Amino acid sequence: MSQSIIGKNGTESPEPVKAEVTGCVPEWLQGTLLRNGPGLFKVGDTEYNHWFDGMALIHSFTFKDGDVYYRSKFLRSDTFKKNTQANKIVVSEFGTMIYPDPCKNIFSKAFSYLLAAIPDFTDNNLINIIRYGEDYYASSEVNYMNQIDPVTLDVIGKMNYRNHIALNMATAHPHYDDEGNTYNMGTALMRFGMPNYVIFKVPVNASDKEHKKPALRKVKQVCSIPFRSTLFPSYFHSFGMTENYIIFVEQPFKLDILRLATAIFRSVNWASCLKYDKEDITLIHLVDKKTGKAVSTKFYTDALVVFHHINAYEDDGHVVFDMITYKDSNLYEMFYLVNLRKETHEFIESNMGNFSPPICQRFVLPLTVDKDTPKGTNLVSLKDTTAKAVMQRDGSLYCLPDTIFEGLELPGINYKLNGKKYRYFYGSRVEWTPHPNKIGKVDIVTRKYIEWTEEDCYPSEPVFVASSGAMEEDDGVILSSVISLNPKKSPFMLVLNAKTFEEIARASIDASIHMDLHGHFIPTQSTN
Repeated sequence: MSQSIIGKNGTESPEPVKAEVTGCVPEWLQGTLLRNGPGLFKVGDTEYNHWFDGMALIHSFTFKDGDVYYRSKFLRSDTFKKNTQANKIVVSEFGTMIYPDPCKNIFSKAFSYLLAAIPDFTDNNLINIIRYGEDYYASSEVNYMNQIDPVTLDVIGKMNYRNHIALNMATAHPHYDDEGNTYNMGTALMRFGMPNYVIFKVPVNASDKEHKKPALRKVKQVCSIPFRSTLFPSYFHSFGMTENYIIFVEQPFKLDILRLATAIFRSVNWASCLKYDKEDITLIHLVDKKTGKAVSTKFYTDALVVFHHINAYEDDGHVVFDMITYKDSNLYEMFYLVNLRKETHEFIESNMGNFSPPICQRFVLPLTVDKDTPKGTNLVSLKDTTAKAVMQRDGSLYCLPDTIFEGLELPGINYKLNGKKYRYFYGSRVEWTPHPNKIGKVDIVTRKYIEWTEEDCYPSEPVFVASSGAMEEDDGVILSSVISLNPKKSPFMLVLNAKTFEEIARASIDASIHMDLHGHFIPTQSTN
């Protein structure tokens, strides 16, 4: 680990920088890869505590006729403007709480906090780039998003989910169906009446370029699911979707609502309001997309923590879903900057006892359940998995997963197979460092794994782009932006053959590039 890549302020390249290409970028690869992540960690003499708190720095890699162009820009959110104008951090983030100035009327401020019950969150949208209609948004997990121009990276306007649907939080990992409709999921907390989880849909034709009306004006609620525990909703970062079903995993990694509402008075950050209950169970909700009704069978499994779903599909009377699971919630703790700045050996020593590796697990839910089935019977009849769903005395099904692979995170697939049966997924190899230095590909059928790595190099989440006229699932390329600890090596965009993981091309960029989180590839016709 090194100060040179961790928690260092990034810099902008607002005008396009032409990369120096070695190898050959495929002619059919035409479009822009937008990426998002934290890029500004220190403002004046103040500094964030956590890597996930850094102010968003969006960057883009545009592929045009074999050439690659790079640009980057800090997200000009209200949070960014307030912090930079004050030359210090004045807006709280999840791991960094900023306390009111005692010289100001703290009593009126306290009263407004108590009235609201839930704090007004930052609009520092640093996790992903998502699409509603034809509009692109920098997104995190709160009620605010910032619409951006995918070419210039300028902010077009700030968006509040609450103006269109009763939500306090929503994921930065929506799903897009074959028609282009967007499905997402959020949490409605106390001020909206009975608290529940909300699944919603924004139709593909929701954008209105001429009148500048937001795509969210056409949002429709698909269904709502009540909290298992009113004051302790489950945290969720993503969810699963098949052709006919939504899969929501209600994990025992929970948000303490009262603690959240009073955090500022007790000098604790919002992150401390998340608690993992390893003695609890994990509930699995299966919702019919068309009717909005949950399947009546109760599915559950052991306590686990999940951030990323990989894919889900229906197969011969079953719903199959794959996700990256952990045995505990220690991952978030590892990303405090004080931990990340340790040298690798010191980081390993201090985290060895706490490290829970990411495990790719497959769960299978039978759709037809006879309540008279004898207790202890496994109702999964698929032959290509060892996953089980065992009948319990009360008619519920206890799900035991099939472990596919250990040590891969930030999973991606050929998105044309999202919600359909698939064979391959790609991801970042997670070993004894929170910043991956390898990217890999897993064959779910054979359980074989191949990877790309290079000394002193840190690749970002791999993104699959299918070749034009592709006939096979892995016919295409993998894109990953790579930064290096070696000062003599420029950062570069890596282009791999997705079948073999052999390098096809790299585009070296004479500009500063930061480590990022997630992104979205926009084919050229969509950016016009």
